[in-house]
This record gives sequence, C-alpha cells and structure tokens, in this order.
Amino acid sequence: MTTESLDLLSPVWSHMTHIQPERGEGIYLYDAAGTRYTDFTSGIGVTNTGHCHPRVVKAIQDQAAKLIHGQINVVIAPSTVKLAETLNTVTPDSIDCFFFSNSGAEATEGAVKLARMATKRTNIITFQGSFHGRTAQTMAMTNSKTVYRSRYQPLPAGVFVAPFPYAYHYGWSEEQTVNFCLSELDLIFKSQTAPEETAAIIIEPELGEGGYIPAPASFMQALRDICTHYGILLVADEVQTGFGRTGKFWGFEQTNVTPDVVIMAKGLGSGFPISGVASSKEIMSHWTTGSHGGTYGGNALGTATAVATVETIRDEKLAENAAAMGERLTDGLVELQGRYPVIGDIRGYGLMIGTEFTRNGQPDKDTTKAVQKACLERNLMLLTCGSYENVIRWIPPLVVNEAQIDEGLTIFEDALQSVVR
Repeated sequence: MTTESLDLLSPVWSHMTHIQPERGEGIYLYDAAGTRYTDFTSGIGVTNTGHCHPRVVKAIQDQAAKLIHGQINVVIAPSTVKLAETLNTVTPDSIDCFFFSNSGAEATEGAVKLARMATKRTNIITFQGSFHGRTAQTMAMTNSKTVYRSRYQPLPAGVFVAPFPYAYHYGWSEEQTVNFCLSELDLIFKSQTAPEETAAIIIEPELGEGGYIPAPASFMQALRDICTHYGILLVADEVQTGFGRTGKFWGFEQTNVTPDVVIMAKGLGSGFPISGVASSKEIMSHWTTGSHGGTYGGNALGTATAVATVETIRDEKLAENAAAMGERLTDGLVELQGRYPVIGDIRGYGLMIGTEFTRNGQPDKDTTKAVQKACLERNLMLLTCGSYENVIRWIPPLVVNEAQIDEGLTIFEDALQSVVR
C-alpha cells in the first residue's frame, strides 16, 4: 500500500507502526514479505486466544455459512442465546442476565443507563487514571489522559472522580494509600455527590490506559461494603481485565469481590467487535423495554465467535496459563530491574503487567518510548500507557508459552542495553 493510500485514512488515528500484516497465528503477525513480528499487544488486549485460533476461525466460518445477522428485536439468533448460556457458566451466581452490544464504550454507556434506571439515581463515581471509552458519556468518565477529552468539553454531567490507590505514585505503603483513597471517597460523598444520588461506582480491577495498576483487594472489598451499605451499584469494567487476562477469568476474582454489574468487550470476541453488560435478573428487570438497544447487538456472527472464544479460554485453561506465564514474565522483569533501576515499578495480575520507568523519582517518558522503539526494531511489539506515558505494558496472547516469554524478555533486555546509559 502506498503512502498516498494511507493518506485516505483519517489522521485522528494514532499509529504505533505502519506494518500491514497479511496474516496472524498465535502470538505472531506476518507481513507480505514474510517478516514475523511478536505481538505482545494482542490488539490492545483483544486476541486473548491468539491470532486466528483454529476453533474460533471454524466457528466464524460455520456461522457465516448459516446466518450472519438476525436483528434481535425482530428475531433471536440461536448463537445469541448460546452465548448467554455460556457466559452464565463463567460468571458468579448473581450475574445471570446479559445484554450484548458492539464496543467497550457502548457497553459502558449501557451500564450507566442501567445503573441510573435501576437505582433511580443520577450520579456516577469513577477513578483517577481510568479509561472507559471515547464517546461523550465515556469521555466524561475517562481520566487517564487529557488528549481523550481536550476540546470536546463540556461533557455529560453527573460524573465525579475519586483518587485511585496508586501506591507507587504517592510513595506510600499500600495500606496508607488505600486509607487515603477511602477517606477521599468519603469526602466526595460529603461534598460532591451524596450517596442517595449516586447510582454507581465504576472501576477497572486493574487500570488499563492509566498505567496497569491493580486495585488492592482491601480497596475493592471496601468499595463492595460501601456500595452495599448505600444501595449503590458496584460496576466492574472488565473490558481489558476480563476473559482470563489477569490469570483468573475475571479481574474482580483477584480480590474476592462480586460486582453488581460487569462490563465486557475486547477478549470476548477474539477480534470480532462484540461487548456486553451483565447483571442480575432483578437489576435488569428495572431496565425499561425499548429504552436501550442497537442494530447489531446480539449479532449472530459476533455471538457465535464469542461462544467459541469463551469455550476455548475455558477448555484450554488459558486463564491458568496466563497466571503461570505472568509469574514467569514478572520474575524475569524483576531480575532485569535489579540491573536497570530505571525500571521503577513492576506490577499487575496475570498477563497484564506494567513496567514503569522513572528517573530521579520522576516519570521517564523518553526512556520508555526509546525502549519501546528499540523492541520494535527487534520485531517485538509492545504498547505504552500511563498518564505520563512512562509505562510499558505487557499483554501477550494468553496462548503464549515459556519459550516465547523468555524470548520476549531477551529482546527487552537487549533493547534496554541499547538505550539505558
């Protein structure tokens, strides 16, 4: 494809590379020349089953030959019912009713609408560093970077932002940080949005764009208690943390907390655009029929793909593999940290690991970007994140094996050697 052809694409898209892969397999992408790239981005946490998993490909091919689309307000595709049944086997007992849509942002908006209708309250609390999408409502809930909101304001009202327990940033112990954040949340209830007007608290069990920062179990458990006490819905944004990514099927399982509402997307479809909102039948019963919907939600091809994805993650024990490979990856990164103190922090669950670069106590974006570039020159694709863009995030497909993790670490070390002085 020529440069002129690329000019046909809107410049609103950022591009880490101009690589144009012709095919993908497992953790690898291949361009027309046959060059192989190790994809530790997973399409930003999407291809949890790896690129073109045979079971997922077969499900797409089989479904496409039978029925591509049956609009759910008119007919109900059998694969849509099958997806609800399949998800019901991997969610807590209290999460037993499902709504399907197309993207994470769309599902998040749906969850907000559900929460407002079910509680008859208006306000939403999110957390500093969060990313929930780029539509108007979800921009108002997103606080990870100003670029997502700049020049689009004013945004929808009724959204209040609480501090996230980011202990490394504050320089405190986890306990001190959690206590501070809970105290500030209480102040928000006293000064900005009263509990009786707060519909939901929405949280990523591990911040994504905000820097790959896990929410401590004690914090999540405190939120659960607060929400139960005040009748506020606790909403887990599992768009990036779901479907085995953290070493458990859901990120909230890392903290022994059950939310009232779960938002899902990304890993649900192995690359096919599909998302969902899940809750209890009792909560969903308050959602007035016809007050929310969409043309493509519950699309036959998408739901068939998602069924195959969930079954593959479950049957091939990919969450368990993520836990084991995440431990191996973390151990390797900790060893490198001992020799390269510019790696200030290593954190995360499963195969959702962040390495934060700091120098003299300050975020070091320049080194982060230089290491990322050096990895790409060695055909290892890694993304950055964080409000200061000083975190490299590790999100390989969940099918990754020990040798591939070790190869990634070797390339990363070589990149560090070439950059860090």
